[in-house]
Amino acid sequence: MSREVLLLVDALAHEKNVEKEVIFTALELALASASKKRFLEDADVRVAIDRNTGEYESFRRWQVVADDAIENPAAQISATDERAQGLSEGDYIEESLESIEFGRIGAQAAKQVILQKVREAEREQILNDFLARKEHLVTGMIKRMEKGNAIIEVGRIEALLPREQMIPKENLRVGDRVRAYLMRIERGGRGPQLILSRIVPEFLIKLFELEVPEIEEGLLEIRSAARDPGLRSKIAVKSNDQRLDPVGTCVGMRGSRVQAVTGELAGERVDIVLWSMEPAQFVINAMAPAEVSSIVVDEDAHSMDVVVDEDQLAQAIGKSGQNVRLASELTGWTLNIMTEEEAAQKNEAEYSKTRQLFMEKLDVDEEVADILVQEGFSSLEEIAYVPLSEMTEIEAFDEDTVNELRKRARDAILTEAIAKEEKVEEASEGLLTMEGMDADTAHMLAAKGISTVEDLADLAVDDLVELTSMDAERAKQLIMTARAPWFA
Repeated sequence: MSREVLLLVDALAHEKNVEKEVIFTALELALASASKKRFLEDADVRVAIDRNTGEYESFRRWQVVADDAIENPAAQISATDERAQGLSEGDYIEESLESIEFGRIGAQAAKQVILQKVREAEREQILNDFLARKEHLVTGMIKRMEKGNAIIEVGRIEALLPREQMIPKENLRVGDRVRAYLMRIERGGRGPQLILSRIVPEFLIKLFELEVPEIEEGLLEIRSAARDPGLRSKIAVKSNDQRLDPVGTCVGMRGSRVQAVTGELAGERVDIVLWSMEPAQFVINAMAPAEVSSIVVDEDAHSMDVVVDEDQLAQAIGKSGQNVRLASELTGWTLNIMTEEEAAQKNEAEYSKTRQLFMEKLDVDEEVADILVQEGFSSLEEIAYVPLSEMTEIEAFDEDTVNELRKRARDAILTEAIAKEEKVEEASEGLLTMEGMDADTAHMLAAKGISTVEDLADLAVDDLVELTSMDAERAKQLIMTARAPWFA
């Protein structure tokens, strides 16, 4: 009988081109499954086959678990049971069973288990071979459609192109050859499955790499891409060879290269943008075909005010905001489009606000405040801490005036800091009345604007973890304590 086991393992391993270990494991599962049928309850059975002789043994086993964790007494035993002495939770107690005869197993059940394991191993092997080639742009034929999703045959692997990952309005049919981007691999009950997409920006980049050999050679780079699938997209290109025009190279002779990409993307129009290491220049390039008059960069907010002429406004924004949205995704900056008139109004409002701040906090008249704003000062910190030489260069101020302004700015900053700290202390005292709250956490929350128990109750667990870097369990406990009045 043991010889029969070894012959079966050899035959299946050879026929299915998988490791013998896979067949042994599948056979052990099949024998265990058949052995379990001798018990009325849901017992746990283990079968061990000797890899050299083919002899096998069967065991019934129980897992050691905590008293309150027993869900299946037929396969679990309490850690306090006498039989579990000296064992830890998670260990197993085993008892020998009479092994069933190999020839009398539910042959069909055994065969199904073995073939399922073999199929899984085959799929895993094919997938590993595929991944080893590091292919992300895949080509295959649509084998069938299921609920709008396309099942695509990629070599010997089946891949899934979900309906939501297809280009809108494209009509794919069974038998069509399609290209797509390998987005991820899902490992489910039916084994690993490739999930494809035709709408992600990476697909556009891979198509250009296919059409433009200079990219593969390293002479050109695609730095970023943004898409409105099926309608319009933008890519940012950079040349690593000064002799090459990156935009012209991607367009190709008479537009041949970009047209090939557009054809694959159901007519999606592609704007090819010259990348620049200067963010403002990159944004100007990305806004094409609209012409930009000027740009104001706000580093702190990571945004830019993009000023255009009135007659360029519609083109800059694009249909349903498409142009500015794509330019924003491409560059990674938040872009605010405005006309010169709107920009002037915003500048005037900011000018007035800053002037009022200086008049109030520095106790100066409008004329002095105007000079400070016109010289480019926008905060008390700048006046207090910029190099003295920068302020003494202002013709309207003598050295005494400069020193007095700097002193007043520092006093105002200190006064604000003391007032803020007092508010934080007051708020943290309110938070400390809550059970489970400690002084450090209360102070940290108050400093970040969480000044009452109600404010804390309104937070989500993730928000609190991000604010304080505490662990999720403690964050959850604090929030539930804060919410206790809601359920009272």
